Amino acid sequence: MAEVTALIDYGAGNLHSVENALGKAGAKVTVTSDPDVVRAADRIVLPGVGSFKACALGLRKVTGMIAALEERVLVGGAPFLGICVGMQLLATRGLEHGTTKGLRWIEGEVHLIEPSDASIKVPHMGWNDVAIMPHARGHEVIDEGEAYFLHSYHFAATDPHTIAAMTDHGEGLVAAVARDNILGVQFHPEKSQAYGIAMLERFLNWDPR
Repeated sequence: MAEVTALIDYGAGNLHSVENALGKAGAKVTVTSDPDVVRAADRIVLPGVGSFKACALGLRKVTGMIAALEERVLVGGAPFLGICVGMQLLATRGLEHGTTKGLRWIEGEVHLIEPSDASIKVPHMGWNDVAIMPHARGHEVIDEGEAYFLHSYHFAATDPHTIAAMTDHGEGLVAAVARDNILGVQFHPEKSQAYGIAMLERFLNWDPR
């Protein structure tokens, strides 16, 4: 039986584009807000578009979803991918529109991008390089290349060993975080053309055990 990839629907993701990209990569995708579907999924993708606070509140409004994610990912070991704000939600807290608690799966805070050079525009938008950090996990999925970014806040990870990739926008910004079976990317693979589809293909074959 083909693996099922659960794409979490909590009202805060670019679901159609992500679903299409996963399909092109070969996934059997189930778009769901049902915790029981998440508990049975082989792989899980958490998208996110908008503010950290809105996404965190939206996820918490889906009854039982965070408990199901913790059960399937933290206990069950299912490979997990967070995209954009879905990646930021892995943090301890976000500082957008006040302080909002994250999932606390990877220690760190999500801060506003504040470049020292006034000519550097925020949001960080468009194509940019993804540079691999050799000491981190996730290299089976993340590769060197160019990806599409769109964000005004960035993940400041506490432990450098959880930083899987970096990019540069007037300063070094985290492009991906990883630990164990958990991976998050700040860029949008669904908008990153061949680079993004190849990354999703590797995620679908990722065995982080």
